[in-house]
Amino acid sequence: MSEPKSPARVAGMAKMQEVYGFTVDPDDMEGPYVDVTVDHLFGTVWTREALDVRDRRLATIGVIAAQGVPELLEVQFDAAMARGELDEEQVRELVLHLTHYIGWPLSTGMSGAAERVIARRRKAAASSTEAAPTTEES
Repeated sequence: MSEPKSPARVAGMAKMQEVYGFTVDPDDMEGPYVDVTVDHLFGTVWTREALDVRDRRLATIGVIAAQGVPELLEVQFDAAMARGELDEEQVRELVLHLTHYIGWPLSTGMSGAAERVIARRRKAAASSTEAAPTTEES
């Protein structure tokens, strides 16, 4: 029988699920990296009340954009759109806004990440619309 999870672990896994739509269980992973990420970052920092998830996500997007990590931007943009925090126009506006602070070389990766997410979400929405039976078909 496994030990009960700490309050920070439970809160962290729940917040990670809320923020990204998935979670990881550090008990299933080797090393302390995931423990600290789930327990501290998500269980302690992301659960603080002074900023909501959207505020924290916008700050995170800015930092990730400045670091030039488009694959992490895709995760953030996709989660923000899935949660209704940002729509296509807002994602593109955020890209334009941050471009002026991080510079064009870094912003090309950010813009590409945004457009890939938008295209994937549009394709998925079109596929689900095409797959849904119409009233005449049902």
